[in-house]
Amino acid sequence: MEKKSFTVVIEKDKEGWLVADVPELQGCHTQAKSMDELIKRVKEVIELCSEEQAEKPSNQFVGIQMVEV
Repeated sequence: MEKKSFTVVIEKDKEGWLVADVPELQGCHTQAKSMDELIKRVKEVIELCSEEQAEKPSNQFVGIQMVEV
């Protein structure tokens, strides 16, 4: 199986959970209390989401931009 890289956006919520989102795969996100557990879960959810979306066209992640207002 060919390896593919994905961008993962990780945030910490107010209760201390680490929340990961994979922008390239719609609806692909997970959470955990530790970074080690989060990375394990991210890999699992990427595999699941990739299988589901294999036939659907996907968006390409461009980046994150800070905007001051």
